[in-house]
Amino acid sequence: MISVESAGATDVGKKRKGNEDTFSIDRDLNLYIVADGMGGHQAGEVASDLVVRTLQDYVEKYRESGGFEKLAEYDNTLSVEANCVNSGVHLANRVVYQLSNSKETYRGMGATVSAVFFTGDTMIVANVGDSPIYLIRKGYVETLSVPHTVIAEQMAINPDAVAQLGRNYRHMLTRAMGIESQVKVDICELPCFKDDMVVIASDGLTDKVSPEEIMDIVKEKRPERACKELVDLANNRGGDDNITVIVMKVKSVKREKSGGIFGWISRFFQKKTQ
Repeated sequence: MISVESAGATDVGKKRKGNEDTFSIDRDLNLYIVADGMGGHQAGEVASDLVVRTLQDYVEKYRESGGFEKLAEYDNTLSVEANCVNSGVHLANRVVYQLSNSKETYRGMGATVSAVFFTGDTMIVANVGDSPIYLIRKGYVETLSVPHTVIAEQMAINPDAVAQLGRNYRHMLTRAMGIESQVKVDICELPCFKDDMVVIASDGLTDKVSPEEIMDIVKEKRPERACKELVDLANNRGGDDNITVIVMKVKSVKREKSGGIFGWISRFFQKKTQ
């Protein structure tokens, strides 16, 4: 089993009137979620809250029942736990989409979602949108999430054309929760090791603080203090958006599997980070 020390913080920032970010830390489930809402008249706040609560409730029901209903999105290439997260995100997308289409004041609302779910000895990482998830391991920081923005996708297709796009495209999402009836989730599962550190953030933080700066603060501070320093740093640099961050530090991992393909994967990731 995995033991995690964690903390989270959210702040409205210096330019916004309301906070449309929502985060959740469930230490019993070992589930951590950040959602960044969008939409006028507090619709973004409603969307992000719905996404977080729906996903958390779904995973909790899975853990309590020892299983879960196989939704249409079941993927045989994923573990049962990863399918649980994947199905929970799809369900949250439908909940937001249906509400958005049932009330005029919520029309067009949506959210990003980034989640980390620790299982027996792995971490499952899932995201829709551009709220990043960082893994800090052995002095290196790596982005585990996939940014769903015009800039990021254009960079993958034609890097030379990115310079022609204005700053307005930087946060133009190509994928978000609640915009369409179906959504594609980026999800992966990887071995977890003692002293791993994982950070989930909204772009209100990462627009102002680089991954390397995040790593330096998280490495030196306990999660609660690291969260405060990161929020303060983003605010000191302008605080243009809502700022949300969750910091997780893996204190111990008790392996439930050994040898076979899992052992090979574990050795691969250890070599990769050395």
